[in-house]
Amino acid sequence: MPLVPANQSQLIRATQKDEHYQTFLRNNANEAFQTFAGSKRWLDWRKEIELVSDLAYYGLTTFSGYQTLGEEYVNIVQVDPSKRRIPSRARRGLLVFCHTFVPYILDKVLVCLENELEGQGENQGGSSRREVASSPWSLGFWLRSCISRVVGLLSEHQRRACQPAVFALQQGLTLLRRVHVALFYMNGAFYHLSKRSAGVSYLQVLGVNGDDQAIRTSYRLLGVVSLLQLALTVALQVNNFRQKQRARQEWKLYRNLTSRSQHVDSECPRAGRCILCLEERRHSTCTPCGHLFCWECITEWCNTKTECPLCREKFQPHRLVYLRNYN
Repeated sequence: MPLVPANQSQLIRATQKDEHYQTFLRNNANEAFQTFAGSKRWLDWRKEIELVSDLAYYGLTTFSGYQTLGEEYVNIVQVDPSKRRIPSRARRGLLVFCHTFVPYILDKVLVCLENELEGQGENQGGSSRREVASSPWSLGFWLRSCISRVVGLLSEHQRRACQPAVFALQQGLTLLRRVHVALFYMNGAFYHLSKRSAGVSYLQVLGVNGDDQAIRTSYRLLGVVSLLQLALTVALQVNNFRQKQRARQEWKLYRNLTSRSQHVDSECPRAGRCILCLEERRHSTCTPCGHLFCWECITEWCNTKTECPLCREKFQPHRLVYLRNYN
């Protein structure tokens, strides 16, 4: 029988069906564990229970050489890069490992690293308290212990430098997934990064229907739109980051400026005070909504909230106006 590559709609429907059965299996496993072990242990082990459920699902289907319920639902089969044979057991094992275990480890490591970097900066004893609260038999406990020892070797400056690096890595992984999905819409080869890593693709069992080409064309258009939307989102985020950096540089430039030399009465008029520091306004700066603050106060405020402290109107830091020679 002639076999052709599966189209995007079949792969998406198969994935949705698999996720439905995975969720059903996870919920039952979580409910059973919580009933027998209690809520406290379940909270410590819920991620591991979901991992075991996913391994059981793909171990009984993909690794054993059978179709998953989603693949059977849309009549597609897995093939290796030659498009002539089903994947070998080693390739199927690599697929299951990348699809279940790698995301779990990445999530655990990044979350533990982020918590430890913040905890070490705030309180050196916070890490040990969290370790005591966690189960000593859980994987999260051992990961946190190892990461805590590594973070403890870093200086304060190095920890501060690592925090934005961890955040950038998290955002980079999210961006990679979105780019990969957009490319899938355009070429229809791999819907998951794990399948691309293992080189596993799909063929239709029932042959080509008349709408196959129209489906592929519509998904290519969706892929182009997704890439454009993603590029616009990244451009806006980069622009926002540059504006925040410029605001911080301007604040560093002007924060040490001396106050204007002028006679000040013992009682400063209420109209000449900054509502943030409650002192006489120095280096008056105007927001787009017309309210006045100290330059140092409003720029520091904008580092956390891009809105006016008085009327809550949203604005970007670069729209602040420094009023020179203002009386």
